[in-house]
Amino acid sequence: MVQTKFIPKESGLDHSLDVLREGYLYITNRTIGFQSNIFETRILGERAICMRGEEAAKLFYDNSKFARKGAAPKRVLKTLFGEDGVQTLDGKEHHHRKAMFMSLMSHKALGRMREITRKQWKDAVNRWETQSEVVIYEEAKEILCRVACEWAGVPLSEDEVKEKTKWLGSMIEASTSIGINYAKGKNSRFKAENWIQELINDVRGGKIKPEEHTTLYTFAWHRDLQGELLDPKIAAVEILNILRPIVAVAIYVCFTALAVIQQPEEREKLVSSDEKMLKNFVQEVRRFYPFFPFAPARPIKDFVWNGYSFEKGVLTILDLYGTNHHPDLWDKPELFKPERFDTWNESPFNFIPQGGGDHNTGHRCAGEWITLEIMKESLDFLANKMSYEVPVQDVSFSFHKMPSLPHSRIIIRKVKILNEN
Repeated sequence: MVQTKFIPKESGLDHSLDVLREGYLYITNRTIGFQSNIFETRILGERAICMRGEEAAKLFYDNSKFARKGAAPKRVLKTLFGEDGVQTLDGKEHHHRKAMFMSLMSHKALGRMREITRKQWKDAVNRWETQSEVVIYEEAKEILCRVACEWAGVPLSEDEVKEKTKWLGSMIEASTSIGINYAKGKNSRFKAENWIQELINDVRGGKIKPEEHTTLYTFAWHRDLQGELLDPKIAAVEILNILRPIVAVAIYVCFTALAVIQQPEEREKLVSSDEKMLKNFVQEVRRFYPFFPFAPARPIKDFVWNGYSFEKGVLTILDLYGTNHHPDLWDKPELFKPERFDTWNESPFNFIPQGGGDHNTGHRCAGEWITLEIMKESLDFLANKMSYEVPVQDVSFSFHKMPSLPHSRIIIRKVKILNEN
């Protein structure tokens, strides 16, 4: 293997604490310092190659060169993703499992997602009219827990809503936490997996009969490449890989509310509820604000790319946030400009807030279309279908906290639903 270029290397024994201190900006800061879109460092006691940019993403999502199995830290699997889920698979097994997810993303199913989201937002705003104060992030998690379960065919009684919302929210928020918050996240995943496993057993035993083509039905009866039903624990992990990401969209909803508040000129363009304008706005929210910081993988063989040597098994990390803000890819990336998506070339490698590459065969999030439908409907409510006051509050957010959120979680008051014409 002939290497023609030297990969810049960060000095020091380990930089895990730097990752925690700098968060979303860790890789970007160093690529700027090294004047290179690739560098080598040490994280969690092992050698790691970090990259950002469109060409790096094309390489990273090349399934002939990289695998995900064994790449994600155990603490992330025990809170966020779950063990043996689709994110950890490769090859034929990944394609087969991913096809199960993609089967849920029909045009009809996405339309139903939009309808359910609209209904839940309307119910929520009616409730808020009697409240003195509303915290958007907390309320959005509950809205989306209701949305996720209804869409997925998962039974959810009114008495369960707050408990299940808390479990799903804790799994999202605990993946990079330490101490008691991390322990809460692990405990929430344990409880959530047991909850869904019981439902799967009830479906297979005939006690409950979800509608066909719903998540609960599809995953309960899915068979692996050997023709066997999925182990109930793995099936539960995969159902939670639908429910949890939907609830995680509450982060985007919170940032959408912030953008509506801070971008009055852009909000004015939304008054007609034009679908294209709504989509451009939420796409810019997804590009501009932090969501997932990085994605890990490992080379499955030795190879040379653009003169740089990659060795089998070496941890490789792609900067998602940094790629979405790369000045070579985005004009004035520090500015919030929804109109940039009028001329976006729709590359699956330069805009990667939820992963890159092909939805069907790669590791781009299967639920990306769901995210867009939820965000467009949420934006329409925040911009057009409700009135409210915004008190003085701390709307700043920290790049070192993952996931990042406005410190106030966006507080509104005196909420009123507006009459629909």
